[in-house]
Amino acid sequence: MLLNVSYNNKEITKKIDEEVGKPFTLKERFALDGIGSPKLFIVDSSIEIKNLLILDNNTNSCNIELRPKGIIIRFRSLLETFGLIIPYYKFTLYKTDLGIYTIYRDQYFIKIKSDTKAIQKFFTKLLGHRADNAPPNIEDI
Repeated sequence: MLLNVSYNNKEITKKIDEEVGKPFTLKERFALDGIGSPKLFIVDSSIEIKNLLILDNNTNSCNIELRPKGIIIRFRSLLETFGLIIPYYKFTLYKTDLGIYTIYRDQYFIKIKSDTKAIQKFFTKLLGHRADNAPPNIEDI
């Protein structure tokens, strides 16, 4: 689900919370040693996301926020902030030999350059968190 998250809209916040859970508390954030990724540079993306990114001339970057039942990938276009909401049961991650991570949700995808150890460490944390919190069966959703 690709949403404009620039404004404080209760309906959008409710959709996000239903899909990936409410944000972690401060205590949980410390226990997880942070829930946000470093700055990630977008190499390629699906057509819906690409159409938003080409509207301005800035470098295409994003960040990832961990949530209890999924992740939110946020990126900016013009003066708006967009979020790709991905619950763990729809989350797919691939890594190439060139150090590029590809994140999929249904028809959406984002390819991210992994050029630092911090990014690799974050994706290791993400996969560990998904393994601990993803539902074991599709019926459990």
